[in-house]
Amino acid sequence: MGNNKNQHVFDLEDRTTEFGRRVIRLCRALPKNAINDRLIRQVVGSADSVGANYREANDALSRKDMINRLRIVRKEAKETKHHLELIEEANPEFKNRMQNLINESDELKRIFSAIIDKLTND
Repeated sequence: MGNNKNQHVFDLEDRTTEFGRRVIRLCRALPKNAINDRLIRQVVGSADSVGANYREANDALSRKDMINRLRIVRKEAKETKHHLELIEEANPEFKNRMQNLINESDELKRIFSAIIDKLTND
């Protein structure tokens, strides 16, 4: 059973890293202008924080510390979704590409909400 848990953790680490990579690839493709420059800085920061804070949560010193770090992960996923929606508004020609990333940010937020709920209700 412990092995499945470790595999689950590893999969979410990979998934959050891949999410950050996908955001970076999108940002590299966006036209350079004042609006995109500002949004790119914001979205790369929050998307990067999803994976980085999730790794920190996995190494938390206590259950309370883990829950707090997971709340940060959830907050960063929500923030990333917000910035992606604004990028989509500023770059309607990227709408199809944006939808997958917006959906992934929302799904990550829901996954981390479920983990938090489980940890706080156990």
